[in-house]
Amino acid sequence: MVFQCQRDSWARQFTTRVASCRPAELPAEGGARETLRGFQVVLEDTILFPEGGGQPDDRGLIADVPVLRVTRQGPAAVHFVQTPLEPGREVLLTLDWDRRFDHMQQHSGQHLITALADLMFGFKTTSWELGHQRTVIELDTPSVTAEQVEALEKKVNEKIRARIPVVVREHSENDPEIETVRSRGLPDNHTGPVRIISIEDIDDNMCCGTHVSNLSDLQVIKLLGTEKGKKNKTNLVFLAGNRVLKSVERSHSIEKALTSLLKNGAEEHVEAVKRLQNSVKLLQKNNLNLLRDLAVLTAQNFRSNPGRGRVFVLHRKDGDSEFMNIIANEIGTEDTLLFLTVGDEKAAGLFLLAGPSEVVEKLGPRVAELLEGKGAGKRDRFQGKATRMSRRAEVQALLQDFIGHQSLEE
Repeated sequence: MVFQCQRDSWARQFTTRVASCRPAELPAEGGARETLRGFQVVLEDTILFPEGGGQPDDRGLIADVPVLRVTRQGPAAVHFVQTPLEPGREVLLTLDWDRRFDHMQQHSGQHLITALADLMFGFKTTSWELGHQRTVIELDTPSVTAEQVEALEKKVNEKIRARIPVVVREHSENDPEIETVRSRGLPDNHTGPVRIISIEDIDDNMCCGTHVSNLSDLQVIKLLGTEKGKKNKTNLVFLAGNRVLKSVERSHSIEKALTSLLKNGAEEHVEAVKRLQNSVKLLQKNNLNLLRDLAVLTAQNFRSNPGRGRVFVLHRKDGDSEFMNIIANEIGTEDTLLFLTVGDEKAAGLFLLAGPSEVVEKLGPRVAELLEGKGAGKRDRFQGKATRMSRRAEVQALLQDFIGHQSLEE
C-alpha cells in the first residue's frame, strides 16, 4: 500500500478516519527494560511515515494525541499512542515537520551521493544509516582517498545548484522497468505499487521513503570524511541541508568560546591548546615528583616519632595509588597497620590497607565493605576503590579496636 505521506511528502496536515484501535505495548528505547502501555491505531490513510528503507519513522499528532512510533505491518501503518481512539472517528493528523524534512533531506542526499559515487568511482552502496546527528553510507570498497571525497562533494553540490527535479513514479510489481533500476529487492511482505525515485539523468532507485521534489531542496551537502567499515568496506559520513547549518552554528559557537578563553584568533587555537597541553604535562610531572617527596617525608616523620602508635591513618585529596604505596614502603608493614586514602573526602576515592599479612587478609574485605567499595589483596596489602569515603572514621575505629584487642591478648 502507498500512503498519503508517500504520495505527497510535503503534506503537513491530513484528515482521515480511525480504522482500528487495540491495546498494545511498546518496548522502551535505549535498551531499557520498561515497556509503555498504549494502543495500536490503524488509520484509513496517513501522512506519518512508518519506518522503512533505512528512514526512521515520523512523529506527530492524531487529533491532540501524540504518536510515539509508526511501524509498517503488512499493508498497514500502525501508530502507537497512549490514548484510545474510537474506530470510525474522523481525525486530523498533524506532522512533526522539522523531523520529517530533516529525514527527507538526508534520504534524498543519500540517493544522490550513492548514485554519483557509483558513476564517478564505481563504489557501490551496500547499506546506509540515518542517525540523529549524521548519516553514514557504507561503500563496497576498502578505501576512499581524500581527493575522491573532495571530488564527490564538489559534484554533489554542483547537482544541487543545478536544481534537478526528483520525481516519484509508481509501477506495478510485474512491470519490467523495475528490473532495470537500483534496488536491494522488495520486502517479502510488500503489497501494492512499487515506487521508483528518479533524479533526472542521474539515478533511478526503488524506495519507499519520503523525498524532496528538487535537489535544490537539499540546500548543501557536506562530506565529513570516511571511517573504516566492516568486512573491507568504507563508511562515508555526511550532513545534508539544515544539519549543515546547525553544524556550522555549533562550530561557530565553540570557536567564539575558545577565542574568549584562549585570547587569540581561531587560526591560533590549535597551537594555543598544544602549548596548554604541554604546560599541563609539565605541571603534572612536577606535582607527581612533589607527591613522591611528600610521601617519603610523611613516612620519615612517622618513623622518627618515638610515641608513634601501631596504626597509621592518612587521607590526602590530591594523592594517588603510588603516593599511598610509597608511604607503605617507607614505613614498613611488619609492625604497623596503615590505612591510607586519597580522593574526595565525602564521595569516591582509593584506599590502601597495609600491614602484617594475616591482619590484612582478615580486615581487608571488612574495610572494603565499610567504604562500600571493592578491592583485592596480595600478601601485606589490600587496596581498591571506595564509594563512601565519609566512613573513614568507622574504618579507623575498626583498626584501633582490632589492635587494642591484640595488645590485650599479648
